[in-house]
Amino acid sequence: MAAKRDYYEVLGVSKSSSIDEIKQQYRKLALKFHPDRNKSSDAGEHFKEISEAYAVLSDPQKKQIYDQHGHAGVDDRFTSEDIFQGARGAGFDSIFESIFGRGGGFGFTQQRGSDILYETTVTLEDVLHGKKIEIDLQKQIQCDVCNGSGCKPGTNKKTCTTCNGQGQVRQSRNMGFASFVTAAPCPTCRGQGFSIETPCSECKGQGRKKGTKKVSFEIPPGIDSGDYTVPEEGNEIPDGSNGDLIVRIRVQPHSKFTRDGKDIFYDQDVSMVDAALGSEITVPTLEGTEKIKVDSGSQPNTIIKLKGKGVPHINYRGRGDQYVRIVVNIPKKLNKHQKNLLDEFKKSSE
Repeated sequence: MAAKRDYYEVLGVSKSSSIDEIKQQYRKLALKFHPDRNKSSDAGEHFKEISEAYAVLSDPQKKQIYDQHGHAGVDDRFTSEDIFQGARGAGFDSIFESIFGRGGGFGFTQQRGSDILYETTVTLEDVLHGKKIEIDLQKQIQCDVCNGSGCKPGTNKKTCTTCNGQGQVRQSRNMGFASFVTAAPCPTCRGQGFSIETPCSECKGQGRKKGTKKVSFEIPPGIDSGDYTVPEEGNEIPDGSNGDLIVRIRVQPHSKFTRDGKDIFYDQDVSMVDAALGSEITVPTLEGTEKIKVDSGSQPNTIIKLKGKGVPHINYRGRGDQYVRIVVNIPKKLNKHQKNLLDEFKKSSE
């Protein structure tokens, strides 16, 4: 028989570790090696080893004996049953309940309705100002005849006699050194904890039915294309939590502006004469128009910034900017007079 490892080594703690530190380390290892979670062939032996180490080191009397005499001192004084006797109360029970749920099993989570996907498009102006959307949503809603109970009005649910309304049945597992209790969904009521003898004729005992609900939600300024969640507006489920409404938003391309985050970009055609001599022009913005000055001698692709004329950022205050790119328009055809003037300009520039 292989020699037992040092209990402190098994748990990865020191002699000076507090009871809370020992308990915390055991919780971590128990979660890792519990056979219901760890399917490796040696998980059970590891679990037995760490549990025995915890049972001794968490008991002040046994810990003192172990510190003085080692394994021999503990084995001479206590049987395997004695070692775990003190730990079963406030020790193992509280730890396993917090890790695996009441009774030492994995517990059961509350049922949740499924999510619903809704797709919509918004304009760049909506991105600037935000938008309220109101829809008639087809989804599973609580039955208004039985108020979600699933029972015919005037009747009630019957508590399951197999699990006594707990929705789960417990099984004791003997691991050689102690017995642990695990839980599984009740096969009779399928985890519900009750049965319905006279179901509601409207929802056929489901407690919910297909229906329409008016749902409104706000699209905040600065929104971008992507999926956003409206909590608990998905399908409803009796005695559970509603699913979510997933709103898939696509920002439509704009006929004038290009967006990059919180900034927008606009191309403005300017004649070569206005670019050379300078001029004042009017450009569109998301909120109307703005006059800007084109300096004399402006080159093609000159950028003029309109501060604060972009869109908001969804996570920060303030707005982005609008950038106007000057596109110098070179005429494709010139009349004789225009050609003569350009020739004169060319000669004067030589």
